[in-house]
Amino acid sequence: MKRFFLSLAVALLFLGWWNLAIVTAEPYLLTVQQLKAGLERAPQSKQKGFVLVDVRGPDEHMSGYIPGTDFNIDFREIQERHQELKAKLDQHIVVYCQSGHRSNIAAETLMGLGYQHVYNVEGSMNAWTDAGFPIEYPK
Repeated sequence: MKRFFLSLAVALLFLGWWNLAIVTAEPYLLTVQQLKAGLERAPQSKQKGFVLVDVRGPDEHMSGYIPGTDFNIDFREIQERHQELKAKLDQHIVVYCQSGHRSNIAAETLMGLGYQHVYNVEGSMNAWTDAGFPIEYPK
């Protein structure tokens, strides 16, 4: 079986069909410490160099979110609502949820839509609060 796949790969390379291969990318992982450092570098939230998206439901968002969050779009709606981000495909997008699972789904969805620099916050809100970092609440 290995020989078959090796022979197929060599044949495709020889025939110049390597561009038919499907390349799958995964979202980058970002720690809460890295996220906090990135947020602190910007003199103003709009100058941080990335879009920060809370992909939890609206009720969860209302219970507190990471300061500097630009959007709250439920992970189940990210495919239909991604244009609200007004982000170009080569811009950096950071997503978080409560634990990191839903944000990973959202990140993979965004990458499937062609966004090239998508980051999932490892541990998300749980890790943020465990680190003792500040939470913002709606006014």
